[in-house]
Amino acid sequence: MLLALAGCAKRESTFQTEVLNSFTPIKSQGKSQLCWAYAMLAAIETEHIMRGDSVNLSVAYVSKMLEKEPSAPETKRGMCQTLLNIIGRYGLVPYESMRTTEVPPPKWAFMNGMQYTPQEFARSVCAPGEYVGLGSTKHSPYYEYFEPDVPDNWEHNQLLNIPSDSLLTITERAIRKGHGVAWEGDISEMGFDWKEGVARLSFISGTTTDDHCMAIVGLARDDVGERYFIMKNSWGKANAYHGLMYMHFDYFLKKTLAVFLPKEAVMASLRNEPSL
Repeated sequence: MLLALAGCAKRESTFQTEVLNSFTPIKSQGKSQLCWAYAMLAAIETEHIMRGDSVNLSVAYVSKMLEKEPSAPETKRGMCQTLLNIIGRYGLVPYESMRTTEVPPPKWAFMNGMQYTPQEFARSVCAPGEYVGLGSTKHSPYYEYFEPDVPDNWEHNQLLNIPSDSLLTITERAIRKGHGVAWEGDISEMGFDWKEGVARLSFISGTTTDDHCMAIVGLARDDVGERYFIMKNSWGKANAYHGLMYMHFDYFLKKTLAVFLPKEAVMASLRNEPSL
């Protein structure tokens, strides 16, 4: 039975893109555990590119600044909120200013002929409080904040708890409006297939864990009309879709820990649908 279900999960599909927002080139996190930084920076990049700005941001700078945090684990694991916290404290620089951790962090950031301190540059691409983290759990009251009890939440960050269907609706609307969104969740299910570039639920093996983070850059349907988010991964381009993945809406509903997106996108969705 399990083999049959796994086989269904790996069926081949032809995808029709409904929405594909702009994004910077696919990157590879290599052996690092910095997916949270890649995903959140990718969301910020897409947010700016869709506004007409050209922004490509340095994960290496974030990695180096994380070493200043006494509570940070040696693995350098974290949540998407960790990225927002780190750049709020230490700033940020463009990718061209620091491509690897083998060079010292620059004291200045340059873009469009302007000179910034890393802190000034960070505020120019991600204002304090610009992004909000949303999650869905039945173990806490809806529309209140809760602290995800996962090892990567070593900073004790909190998420706003909303019903899972509202989480999906807000995320879909944000993508349709061209916003950058970062996803955080569980990729331990058999239906998550990196090589095939698809994440579908075959069966649910247990509770949702905090395994991985990716950016969401689009929407698609398969050849039978099933709906998917298009994900920008940080594992390079060696899969069926050159680094992108297609996550079924059902997988998103069951295996999402958090999404991070601009607060304005959340407020706009709430205004459009007061019942959310």
